[in-house]
Amino acid sequence: MALETGEGVILGKLAHLADWAANLARKNSLWPMPFGTACCAIELMATGASRHDIARFGSEAMRFSPRQCDLMIVAGRVAMKMLPVLQRIWLQMPEPKWCISMGACASSGGVFDTYAVVQGIDRFIPVDVYVPGCPPRPEQLLQSLMDIQAKVSRTGTISGAEFNKRGPGEAPKHLGLEMAPADALVAPANFSTATRLQGGGRAQ
Repeated sequence: MALETGEGVILGKLAHLADWAANLARKNSLWPMPFGTACCAIELMATGASRHDIARFGSEAMRFSPRQCDLMIVAGRVAMKMLPVLQRIWLQMPEPKWCISMGACASSGGVFDTYAVVQGIDRFIPVDVYVPGCPPRPEQLLQSLMDIQAKVSRTGTISGAEFNKRGPGEAPKHLGLEMAPADALVAPANFSTATRLQGGGRAQ
């Protein structure tokens, strides 16, 4: 009995070590799939420039092939006619994958309160991190990237649960009108706190 318990402890530690090694490699080699449709895409390009050095996080290899990417960055408003394209690209990305909603338009429709613009992409695809702003600064996007890395670090790899498909019903609760306006404000001088809203990600 003691032997079986000891073997279980050893196997558990080995699985934990394998998780740590796999997640270390994964979080430092995220390949973004930029889905830029408006002004936020300009800030996304600025984030990829040499001044901000996104290569520090292993995410400089932006790809426009969804089957090679594991991080979607939706930057800008999404029109209803563009929504099927966004969903198709999301489905083509292999699991495990993550999504950053960059800017007010992608997160809540922004100033475009109209039937022709999606009022928050989290109604249709799961969002892991929200980056408020119009547009957000590159430092905010880098902070959200670090949040994704922290989330990847907590992912179980050996069990394989992170490879489960996320359906539309698993998207987090939409940021609706019940949110107080003060909660959506951005602190312009502090990029480590109160500069982004955490999404539900793999919704509980």
